[in-house]
Amino acid sequence: MDFRSVSARDTVWGQMDAFTVGFLICLKQLSCGLVCVCPIFSKGRRLNARLKTDIVYPKKVKSEQEKELKESDQSEQERGELQNKLEKLQEEMDRRKAQFKSVWRNAPLYADWRKEEFEAVNLTLDATSAHPALRLSEKGRQVAWQEKPQDLPSSTQRFESLPCVLGQLNITSGRCYWEVEVGDTSSWDLGICRDNIIRKGRVTVSPQNGFWAIRLYEGEYWALTSPETLLTLRKKPLSVGIFLDYEAGDLSFYNMKDGSHIFTFPQNTFHGVLRPLFRLWSSDSGPLTVVKVEEN
Repeated sequence: MDFRSVSARDTVWGQMDAFTVGFLICLKQLSCGLVCVCPIFSKGRRLNARLKTDIVYPKKVKSEQEKELKESDQSEQERGELQNKLEKLQEEMDRRKAQFKSVWRNAPLYADWRKEEFEAVNLTLDATSAHPALRLSEKGRQVAWQEKPQDLPSSTQRFESLPCVLGQLNITSGRCYWEVEVGDTSSWDLGICRDNIIRKGRVTVSPQNGFWAIRLYEGEYWALTSPETLLTLRKKPLSVGIFLDYEAGDLSFYNMKDGSHIFTFPQNTFHGVLRPLFRLWSSDSGPLTVVKVEEN
């Protein structure tokens, strides 16, 4: 053994600090294909990974944030455009509504707008006026035909020839309207009449006899003017609105499902009490139902 070599080697190792020794050991192990287990290098490796993550991750986050901002800007722009369109549409509706309100008597359109000028009335049917072949519901809002006529006491108020019933409403002034569901009822008359009309014997339903009404019979719609007027409707009404302006002598009918105008009678001069009128034609007619007004 070469003691000088040993002495010299020990002298060299003795002069190295711990860091240098660790570095040389690790270098030797790496050269032999071994995995470096040196704590300092493992720490360095972790530090490098963290530094890499700290650099790359903010870039990714920034890119995603920029994408979200771009999409947000597009959404804001689309919302703004939609809002502008809605505002313009509302302005146009307000303009048309203002025009309508200034000439609504001569504009038989827009049932919903017309309703704002009239009072909705809660209407029930008058049992004392009902023809014996008609049956009223318990709450008095529906009338239907019954096969066997009722045995009812005679009354000056009761219809004996026409299968009609009146509403329990005496109208002498103002503007009001009510709505009647007709559904698939095959034949009916709806409108108004004077309270003092003839209720016994043969009578023709016409303005000359104190009746203002429209009719559905055998699939055709008629205004009971004199002579009668055949009506051409775009759509079958399932619910009919009757609008009466007493002072103006105006009576109009509307399809309340789509708001379309059905018919307006030529201007009249009303006097005395007016009553809502309902008529069914046969057992195949089906019921008529007065729509209840929801109280606010």
